[in-house]
Amino acid sequence: MSNSTILFYMKRGTKLLIAAGLACAVAAACAVTADISSPQARDAASKIERAMSEYRGGRPGPSDSGDADVRLFAQAYQRVQTNYVRPIEDEALILAAQTGMREAYPDPAVATDSQLVEAAINGMMHSLDDYSVYLDKAGYSKLHQEINGTFGGLGIEIKKDPTGLEVISPIDGTPAMRAGLKPGDRLTHADGSSLADLSLRESVELLRGAPGTTVVVTVARSGVPSFDVPLTREVIRIQRVRARLEDNVAYLRITHFVRDTGLALRREMIRLKEEAGPGNLRGYVVDLRSNPGGLLEESIDVAGAFLSGGLVVSTRSRKSSQEFRADLADPSEGLPVVVLINQGSASASEIVAGAIKYRDRGLVVGQKSYGKGSVQTTFEFHGGGGLKLTTALYYTPSGKSVDGGIEPNVDALDNPDTEEVDEALQVALDLVRNAGGSHSVLWNSGTFKN
Repeated sequence: MSNSTILFYMKRGTKLLIAAGLACAVAAACAVTADISSPQARDAASKIERAMSEYRGGRPGPSDSGDADVRLFAQAYQRVQTNYVRPIEDEALILAAQTGMREAYPDPAVATDSQLVEAAINGMMHSLDDYSVYLDKAGYSKLHQEINGTFGGLGIEIKKDPTGLEVISPIDGTPAMRAGLKPGDRLTHADGSSLADLSLRESVELLRGAPGTTVVVTVARSGVPSFDVPLTREVIRIQRVRARLEDNVAYLRITHFVRDTGLALRREMIRLKEEAGPGNLRGYVVDLRSNPGGLLEESIDVAGAFLSGGLVVSTRSRKSSQEFRADLADPSEGLPVVVLINQGSASASEIVAGAIKYRDRGLVVGQKSYGKGSVQTTFEFHGGGGLKLTTALYYTPSGKSVDGGIEPNVDALDNPDTEEVDEALQVALDLVRNAGGSHSVLWNSGTFKN
């Protein structure tokens, strides 16, 4: 199976993640110690060691300058068996690991022991779901740049697809967005090389490069012939929030849920309220279109800016459940709020949209969202690297899973042929204006009522 990432640096967090690939944090990730306490993990490592020896026919592999050994597999195995969202049979994990090793290196003579161990871990992780993934040292270290809103690459959220890579969402202000890539696009080739038979990591390595260099991706889009798009790599600096007044309606565009997004949003809310003048602000439009998600703690903070306490989202793991609640501040002061979403809105975006909709706080306008209802947690290994592992599922305040997406209250779609007009935004703004600026906003049959 596939897993998702963000080009070029795989989406990682030091905390709890919810992302289409992508990230969300509430509690510090656990470092895995050098001691493997589970007898099952030690036994699994022994099985992989025997499988490696049998695969090589008893012959030694190339000289190995890496530091991966079967203890690394044991650490990964133990985390999966202890923390994965559902129980997995030992035989299934070992078989997936062996298959991954053989598929990655059809000729074992060319692979070092470290490479075979990492291929076995990748095979095991890929068998779980689209979002669980192994991170080597370099991949794991990249997460800090993204968590803080700065990373290198193309600015596009992707997942593995049989034809290559599927675009979940481009990020505002990045090469991918400027080039016109859209959610649902398939990237089939990079510089003429097919991505279909490559793993996610191999595809990312092919696309990765120094800022200022260019890669030409071939795009398959529904309804049109495949076409090539040149993308120039650059350092991606995410602007957390963009805000402006639209006829005394506060327009708040959130591009990604990275660290301090909630703080940035609240500052912009204060600024726009002051700009509108006392008693003049009519409400809020929160634009989460093509927002692929991010830190869970930030989604709680953003939702809390429009809720006076109460449930935002709940998570259910194999062993427990947890509720996350908004603070009591409510800087929106009950003014009307409309949330804009589309098929590129995922993860943390869906948490915010679901909280606003199912708490009857406001309207959700646009298209059905991406539909990612699982929680990922990162676990750092002793010596570097680690896992991003699906550990729980999350649910809206109504108890509804987000798998399948958040349905809007009002369908609205921006017409790409009318670049000067954003039709979906106009629908959202009109809904707020027609709410009359009430401080007691109720939902009834798809309209605001005083």
